Amino acid sequence: MSISKENILQSLGISALNEMQEHCIKTFETTDNLILLSPTGSGKTLAFLFSVYQQLKEDQSGTQVLIITPTRELALQIETVFRQMKTGFKINATYGGHSMRIELNNFSEPPSVLVGTPGRLLDHIKRESISLEGVHTLVLDEFDKSLEMGFTADMTEILKKLPTIKKRLLVSATNLTEIPEFTGMINSESVNFLPETPIAQQRVYEVRSHHAEKVETLFELLCNLPSDKTIIFCNHREAVVRVHDFLTDGGIHSVYYHGGMEQEDRERALIKFRNGSAYYLVATDLAARGLDISEVQHIIHYQLPKQEAEYIHRNGRTSRQDHVGTVFVLLTAEEYLPEFIKADESYEVADKEPLPDPPLWKTIYIGGGKKDKINKVDVVGFLHKIGDLQNNDIGMITVMDHSVLVAINTYVVEELVRNIRDEKIKGKRVKIGFAR
Repeated sequence: MSISKENILQSLGISALNEMQEHCIKTFETTDNLILLSPTGSGKTLAFLFSVYQQLKEDQSGTQVLIITPTRELALQIETVFRQMKTGFKINATYGGHSMRIELNNFSEPPSVLVGTPGRLLDHIKRESISLEGVHTLVLDEFDKSLEMGFTADMTEILKKLPTIKKRLLVSATNLTEIPEFTGMINSESVNFLPETPIAQQRVYEVRSHHAEKVETLFELLCNLPSDKTIIFCNHREAVVRVHDFLTDGGIHSVYYHGGMEQEDRERALIKFRNGSAYYLVATDLAARGLDISEVQHIIHYQLPKQEAEYIHRNGRTSRQDHVGTVFVLLTAEEYLPEFIKADESYEVADKEPLPDPPLWKTIYIGGGKKDKINKVDVVGFLHKIGDLQNNDIGMITVMDHSVLVAINTYVVEELVRNIRDEKIKGKRVKIGFAR
């Protein structure tokens, strides 16, 4: 490797890889076809990125590694982690909902690592805007999810366009009973870190609704719990919006997330949840897998999952690596727990408790990003010099192609926005205000 493992770990801000990651990297060095099985939240992304980085050749131009992943959020996460590794190799993500103009511009200088969703990758292949002739390493990330989402035909067609594949790495969060032939995973080895018991360290509570409307019990439950990161899972988009609106009308700030939203709105919702501007995320099962959200304290099943796999993946949001979480299953008087859910005890919800604490942060929007040559250092300098902020007033900063979202301490954010609304950043006048 041109960049040492120690330097990459330092860039990532971690001291060491975990056992699964080390085992995956070592095994991939000596096998052509590897199946990596490990639970959600165990660090699979870093495991396969380290593994494929070792295959990259500095003297080879064009795209060398192709990573196929089922969702836009996963593609963005993989791109972000690889860039944080600071390897010197270029990576680009391609996915539906992203500007085709920006992607075509990115591909004018082909990335060494290309990550994308099946539909958008096929689109580029048909346009001949990407060349996969030099790809020697293939990663099929969250392969079980890709099959569930119906991408078999797309992936089959893409893999037919890869004539020079030497190594394959298939990644899954669940055990696969059969590996489809189109993957080319012949004589494969497995690195299996799936636990014997599917549910990680959690305390599961059964909550019986004593109201005609279950959402009223949900509201009271949130008032009973400490104000902390909580994901509320629903089965349908309509329920997500209805629950979010009910909480908002009652004075509990939340964000929501489902597949019918515009990509930009989905990204903003997740950023606000990650940076502490919202403690509560109301979501469909789209949020159950693949998202990098740390330190989720509570999972609430507002609507019962229909299958055990959904239940496991939802709960995986709050038991990531060494983190122990709490799970609540909300039931009406007529509902019963399915066999695959075992509650440890019942939780009695007290009424007339005060509202949860408001978030400590609020997110502001800056209308310029990476494509405008604005980075985190520029933003911090601007907020210090022009906004007169201290370090502890500035939270998580997320720089995107054409905008920046910054978490600001709620005690100073109103005055800050008034003071900087008409100021320039890096000599450019951009729109600045509260993120919608």
